Amino acid sequence: MLWIKSFHIIFMVTWFAGLFYLPRLFVYHAMCEDTPGKERFKIMERKLYYGIMTPGAVLTVVFGVWLWVGYGFSGDWLYAKLALVLILVVYHYYCGQYVKAFKQDNNVHGHVFYRWFNEFPVLILFAAVMLVVFKPALF
Repeated sequence: MLWIKSFHIIFMVTWFAGLFYLPRLFVYHAMCEDTPGKERFKIMERKLYYGIMTPGAVLTVVFGVWLWVGYGFSGDWLYAKLALVLILVVYHYYCGQYVKAFKQDNNVHGHVFYRWFNEFPVLILFAAVMLVVFKPALF
């Protein structure tokens, strides 16, 4: 099971790297005014989202479920962590919607929006790690 836990952590780190970097690309893309720059950002965003983030997300969930089944985890902390993972999946989905909007030149948000949007996964990561490490009884 330590191999499974290792893979879960590796893919979680991969997913979060993308969740931290993609919105930062959105900030720069929203500020970009030249066509070659915008096209370059479209390629970077697409490759990051579909080539790194989405496989990282899927494999994080797969190995997480494997750990859950293998170890039989239970408790309030686990349900809170699963809720955070669900919120993160929704955030990931919205990242994909923004990738599509930029691809179609339909972005409606400015760079300030994306700067704030970029901070959200930090809060989720902080909370999820604390739940896993301390395993508190919440209810």
